Amino acid sequence: MKGFIQTIQNIWSIKELKDKLLVTILLLLVYRFGSHIPLPGVDINEVNRFVADQENANSGILGLLNSFTGGSFKRASVFALGIMPYISASIVVQLMGLAVPYIQKLQKEGESGRNKVNQITRWLTIGICLVQAPAYLTLVTSQILPYDPASSYAIYVIPPTNFWFWFPSTIILITGTIFAMWMGEKITDKGIGNGISILIMVGILADLPKAIFNAFEVDPSNGIFFLIEMLGLILVIAMCIMIVAAVRKVPVQYVRRAQTSSSSYMRSVTDSVRSYIPLKVNAAGVMPIIFAQAIMFLPGTLANYFLDEGSPIKAFFAKMADPFTWEYNLIFGLLIIIFTYFYTAITIPVNQMAEDLKRNGGIIPGIRPGKETANFLDEILSKITLPGAILLTLLAVLPAIVKLLGVEQSLAMFFGGTSMLIMVGVILDTVQQINTYLLNHRYDGLMSSGRTSRDI
Repeated sequence: MKGFIQTIQNIWSIKELKDKLLVTILLLLVYRFGSHIPLPGVDINEVNRFVADQENANSGILGLLNSFTGGSFKRASVFALGIMPYISASIVVQLMGLAVPYIQKLQKEGESGRNKVNQITRWLTIGICLVQAPAYLTLVTSQILPYDPASSYAIYVIPPTNFWFWFPSTIILITGTIFAMWMGEKITDKGIGNGISILIMVGILADLPKAIFNAFEVDPSNGIFFLIEMLGLILVIAMCIMIVAAVRKVPVQYVRRAQTSSSSYMRSVTDSVRSYIPLKVNAAGVMPIIFAQAIMFLPGTLANYFLDEGSPIKAFFAKMADPFTWEYNLIFGLLIIIFTYFYTAITIPVNQMAEDLKRNGGIIPGIRPGKETANFLDEILSKITLPGAILLTLLAVLPAIVKLLGVEQSLAMFFGGTSMLIMVGVILDTVQQINTYLLNHRYDGLMSSGRTSRDI
């Protein structure tokens, strides 16, 4: 504890680091404050009373979106769409980079190219918001906060059938996403860590204290089971750290040639420098889970609009949209394994890595430069991706397993899945950046070893 307090003092003694942390904290407070500001014409007190009575507010795709926005989604807040349209736009632009020559060219042009790609991503974000904002308002007024003039919940001051509810609400939702995107970029530039990821993490963490309290409130007399739940949560966090930080080091030797001269002769000296390529066991990160979830929820969403209420096909798709059924988790797990290999293949350019090594005089001992090196890296990546995909799948289906064991649903969502991986990944990245500042000023970091990777 004394060492931790000393580390905090070291952090605040570095002016640049302290300023970055203060900027980050200030913008996060603004984001959290905005998540409690309702859309015009919505009575927030009635919304809170209504949501407290709804058990389905934290289930399925709605619960996932709500967790990413820190509760803004179900409260009809000005930040209800959160940062997710920007994430969607980023994914689309990244995939376009594989097929569109113009995007590929921009990605290779350095800083100027990255700025143009970022500008394309921002415009695409606005385009996605123009579609999602009306869709969200339709969802709110029909399912999340249904409008019923005869209801005891006077949620809407302005009826949602009125033009003066829809038009300003649509503009405000789009503006809220753009403002959240701006705050995320400012945190990245002026603060500490990746701003967009930190905004998502803070939204997820906002529901954790309430989930823990709800789990204890279910049966306060059974303290032993609650302690087992907390111990299990700690073990899941440790598992997430292992998945996020585990790497396979591929040894690399760089040949360096220097020349020495004297009055009578010149002589060439060859030296070698040893290094390694860190290949992540889970190079795809959380993206396979996000892709798999999008596919799993799409059929159920379409079935709600196009199939009759009593249709057996609609009942089947309803099961496929419930993350706590065995049918859902079986197909979900298979999709995660497939997408892990797919996303790893498109994000880890082994051919380019091999060419870069050859150009810089680097060789893998026992492997010829060029195509043989690319094949060797691809083979290693294929071998380590399988255990990574299996662990990622286990983590994704763990919430359904622990719910069957009696864990309260809102807390079960934190036993793995997208939420836990995002939290662990963002925290490790932020801690690593803080460590870099401390070590540059000759202070001990937040981790005694100064490392955030696990070698296997």
